[in-house]
Amino acid sequence: MSSKTDGKGTEIPEGLYDSSAGKTYKRMTFFGKGSFAECYEIVDVATNEVYAGKIVSKKLLMKHKQKERMVQEITIHSSVSHPNIIKYHGFFEDNYNIYIVLELCKKRSMMELHKRRKTITEYECRYYIYQIIQGVKYLHDNRIIHRDLKLRNLLLNDMLHVKIGDFGLAT
Repeated sequence: MSSKTDGKGTEIPEGLYDSSAGKTYKRMTFFGKGSFAECYEIVDVATNEVYAGKIVSKKLLMKHKQKERMVQEITIHSSVSHPNIIKYHGFFEDNYNIYIVLELCKKRSMMELHKRRKTITEYECRYYIYQIIQGVKYLHDNRIIHRDLKLRNLLLNDMLHVKIGDFGLAT
């Protein structure tokens, strides 16, 4: 099996094994990276279900505060369930990385929609804003503040439904 080196020199294997769930995922297409994580399409080898895999190198979590933030992100994301929030499917780790398994939004982010189209209609704007408000209201009703809402963290699924993602700064 081959592996890929992330931008920080950490090997990301092609085969990802979740020993607690007994699942193996295959790393596929690279989607993008943020300040701490890289995102890939991953496939459950047994079921062929496709997910987004957020992969964080443990080398980047050297400070106690960074580790706490990672634990907080997983804790918050695993506690929420709403149609306008990226579905959390679990996490696992190995000696080098932490892997967060999430719903895949194939239509990518609203930032990419903006770059492609430059403009949206008033009807589309109302359609998207309503969904964003529903997701944010759910979070606030559950005493969660996202703190990083931006086009890059608003993703679109196949049905063009908005999904709020990236709970790295949430409290």
